[in-house]
Amino acid sequence: MQNIAELLGCQYPIIQGAMGVICNPEMVAAVSEAGGYGVLGSAFQEDAEELRRQIQQVQTLTGKPFGANLTVLNPRCAEMAQVMVEMGIKAITTSAGDPGPLVQMLKPQGVKVLHVCPTVDKAKKAQAAGVDAVIAEGAESGGIQGHDAVSTMVLVPAVADAVTLPVVAAGGIGDSRGFRAALALGAKGVQVGTRFIASAECIAHENYKAMICQATETDTILIDRTDRIMVRVLPTALAQRLREDPSGGRSAAIPRQNIGKAWIQGDLDAYTLAAGQVAGIVHEVKTVREIIEEMVSPYEA
Repeated sequence: MQNIAELLGCQYPIIQGAMGVICNPEMVAAVSEAGGYGVLGSAFQEDAEELRRQIQQVQTLTGKPFGANLTVLNPRCAEMAQVMVEMGIKAITTSAGDPGPLVQMLKPQGVKVLHVCPTVDKAKKAQAAGVDAVIAEGAESGGIQGHDAVSTMVLVPAVADAVTLPVVAAGGIGDSRGFRAALALGAKGVQVGTRFIASAECIAHENYKAMICQATETDTILIDRTDRIMVRVLPTALAQRLREDPSGGRSAAIPRQNIGKAWIQGDLDAYTLAAGQVAGIVHEVKTVREIIEEMVSPYEA
C-alpha cells in the first residue's frame, strides 16, 4: 500500500488541510517547499478566475507539488474542478458529498482524488466510487462535524481495517506525537489544519492565531449550523451566544461574506473561528517549515 508522500509526489506524508479563505498561496507554497503537500481551498470561492489566479500565484512561489480542495456540495464544484485540471493540479482532496461524479471527471485526466470521510461507511463508499485514498477525519477536527462524529483514535484504525486504499488521518494532529500516533493507527499520512493556522505564513488575523495559542484542550465548542451539521469553533463571544440561543439560532444564519471579516480582518463578532481540539497543544506561532520539521523528525530518523 502506497505511502501518501509517494502517492502525491512530495517529501513527507503531510497534507495541509483546506482552511477556506485563509488557504493563502504563500502558506500553501510554504507547506510544499517544506516537504509537505500544500492545498488551496475553494469551499468559499465564488470566482473561478480568482481560483486560477491563486493557483498561478502558488506556481510562482514553488515548483513542488501542491493540490486543491473541492467541496462536493458547492454548486460551482465542476467549474472549479475544470480550472484545477487546466492549471495542472495533479491531486485534489474532496469533502462534503459523493465524490463519484468528480472521480469520473478527474481520473481520466490523470488527477488523483483523496476524499474526506467521517465514518467507515463513507470510506467504503468512497473506495467503491474509485478514489485514490481516504482521509479519515475524527471529531477532534475543526470546522464541520456530524452529530455522531467519531474520535480519530477510533476512526482511523476502523477505516484502515475496512478499506484497501491508503488512509490519511485527520483531526487532533499538531506535532510529532500526533504524527507518530497516526502512523501507529494504520494511517499512511496525516492531514493538518489548525496547526497551520497558527503559522507565520498563514494570513489568518493575529486575533485568530492568538486564540488558538491561548486555548486549552476543552476550549473549542460545537454549535449547530443546520439540523444535520455542527461546527467546532473557538469560544468567541459570538460562538457562545449561538450555542446558548434559546430560540435555536444557527450559525448558518450569519452571512458567509462575513468570514473574511473575522478570519482575516480580526472582527471576532463577524463570524465564528473554526479550530480543532488540537489548539490545546498549540502554544506559539511558528513558521510552516518549523512545524513540519518538528513533526517529521522521528519519521526521518
